[in-house]
Amino acid sequence: MRGFITLVERDLQLALRQGADAAIAVVFFVLAAILFPFGIGPEPSVLARIAAGIIWVAALLASLLSLERLLQTDYDDGSLDQIALASLPLELVVLAKATAHWLLTGLPLIATAPVLAVVLRMDPAGFGILMVALAIGSPVLSLIGIIGAALTLGARRGGMLMSLLILPLYIPVLIFGAGAVEMAVSGLGARAHLLVLGGLLAAALPLAPFAAAAALRQALE
Repeated sequence: MRGFITLVERDLQLALRQGADAAIAVVFFVLAAILFPFGIGPEPSVLARIAAGIIWVAALLASLLSLERLLQTDYDDGSLDQIALASLPLELVVLAKATAHWLLTGLPLIATAPVLAVVLRMDPAGFGILMVALAIGSPVLSLIGIIGAALTLGARRGGMLMSLLILPLYIPVLIFGAGAVEMAVSGLGARAHLLVLGGLLAAALPLAPFAAAAALRQALE
């Protein structure tokens, strides 16, 4: 665990040294959500009805924005080869990178989401469920994303290819994340949707590191 924590701290320090890169995802999240009212009009009832979907789509795209450099920077400067030769299993290396990505992207998005919910006139009954759903669903985005980052490592136009690979896998998280908020707002209860999100996280947590580690071994050979 010491090596795992050290690697997470290393990635966090490297990202925070480049302050602009660490803030890009949050800035994109806010701007993408704010642009929707300009496109569909400022009608409060319309915005309130689609606010959950807007926030989840913006969060998904913001998470995707920072995935391309998740492994590519270490791959380009040779750090990834040295990390792979260390005693830490490659599966834990992948999990550490996904954890750092979530701490840098997922947590800020969760903290910013209530502000956007107010701007988009979401019913206050959905605020709590929105944050819970993001807290469960955003780690799944990072775990799925690192699989795409590993599969496209070293490829030309890897960012475009990665988007095509992982966006379809993001759809269930989007459906049940937005659906949980809609159920809470309508008073029908969001428990079923949250349980499905939890199931997705429970499946991604053990499976994603092994899949991404296998792709990394292929790329590093």
